[in-house]
Amino acid sequence: MSLTHGVVAAPHYLAAEAGAEVLRQGGNAVDAAVAADAVLCVVYPHMTSVGGDLFALVWPAGAVRPIGLAGAGRSGSLATIDAVRSHGHRTMPERGPLTVTVPGTVEAWGRLVERFGSLGMAPLLAAAVRCARHGFTVTANLATFLNDHAGWLMADSESARLLPPLKAGMRLRNPELADTLAAIGEAGFHRFYRGDTARAIVSTLERRGGLLTLEDLAQHRSQWVEPLEVRYRDLTVYELPPPTQGLVAAGILRRLERVDRPRLEPGLAFATELRRARDAVYPLRDRYLTDPDFTPVPWEPFLDPSWRETGATPAIPEGDTIYLCTADEHGNVVSLIQSVAGTFGSGIFAEGTGVLLQNRGMYFSLDPRHVNRLEPRKRTMHTLIPAMVGREGRCWAAFGSMGADGQPQIQAQLLVNLVDRGLDPATAVAAPRLRVPPGGDGLWIEADYPEAGRLVRSVEGAQLLPARSWQMGHAQILVVDGQRSWRAGADPRADGAVVVV
Repeated sequence: MSLTHGVVAAPHYLAAEAGAEVLRQGGNAVDAAVAADAVLCVVYPHMTSVGGDLFALVWPAGAVRPIGLAGAGRSGSLATIDAVRSHGHRTMPERGPLTVTVPGTVEAWGRLVERFGSLGMAPLLAAAVRCARHGFTVTANLATFLNDHAGWLMADSESARLLPPLKAGMRLRNPELADTLAAIGEAGFHRFYRGDTARAIVSTLERRGGLLTLEDLAQHRSQWVEPLEVRYRDLTVYELPPPTQGLVAAGILRRLERVDRPRLEPGLAFATELRRARDAVYPLRDRYLTDPDFTPVPWEPFLDPSWRETGATPAIPEGDTIYLCTADEHGNVVSLIQSVAGTFGSGIFAEGTGVLLQNRGMYFSLDPRHVNRLEPRKRTMHTLIPAMVGREGRCWAAFGSMGADGQPQIQAQLLVNLVDRGLDPATAVAAPRLRVPPGGDGLWIEADYPEAGRLVRSVEGAQLLPARSWQMGHAQILVVDGQRSWRAGADPRADGAVVVV
């Protein structure tokens, strides 16, 4: 399909339309990605927020490979194992003030726009400001999360006010967030990290025993990084390096590439191969992955298919995430992932700002011998992994999914669907999936997965999930067919859309 301006694939239709409108206004793929993500920070509060982290791969027009941006916030300067244990915790809590790390998203927006953008920040945030100020229609998906988590959300006055247990079709507003977003549009990201918003974040956390200081926010910086690359068939797959689990995704692909294609068709054989690859690399994640500024992370164990690692794979907390991808007529392509970590993050709003703060710190360990132990101003092992695929020095595809612990497994299935099974992007993201759950015991199988009944009978601990379960992630894929020609798919497990302009 020949297009004029570009394409946006996002997990909420309002976000996809916001990105498309920016393309209509003359913006490029980076502008569209920021605009779409900002709307998601309003309309998908269970999965993302301006108080979360952001990672992206950008393939600039004419370039032979992408560049990565790691917008991961660090732990606070007061964040020590002893500080958390003094609150009575033997392991990291999964919610609350002790889990809050510096928000990386807003600064990452700024870095993306200043390097690649063409419109400036204000027009990119305009749609998000409108959604927050005037409200948006709650989808059935969001309503389910609001009601399922109402018990603990209602225990806090701010979250009770801003995240009430609404029904689908009702409207949700966050006027304080509208003001915060408008201020970012007018003054840039510096005000968020060094002005009124920063003071509100720190003062809110101080009253609750949090571990961030004003200096922690003021010193925050994203990092431009070189992606790691791995061959898959005649393609090159690009993932982000540590502290993300990009090495885990790359390691699974390295191992699946050695499998005969008939065994990659859906069914018991593929389930066996996916588990074998997963079991080879997930223990490596627990042993090695952390902030490389603190401890070097070896790549060879992940990327060498002959490497054998033994040991358990501790379960890590499930999280919620959004993934989107964009492309434009100039040849720019963006693969972007962003998250508030767990469902509704820490559950804490910075008072007066409408900003929901992430609980990314829950992934740290309180074991002083663990490589990902909690330390001041450290980035934790990160589950967020956008991906891209190149062929002969040109971008061929952008893809990714929410799914926390399961993201590498979901990514592998998406790529197998595209490359080995020859599915178009829309079919590839909608196809039934399976997943080894956190901890490694059993198998999750969507009810409409081929041979689902046989898998349940054959795999110990296998469990059927509803068709199109959110626990299998929701993914987006964009394939570049040529100059101004793309195909894309938005996952029916979410509320997404593909918009072309």
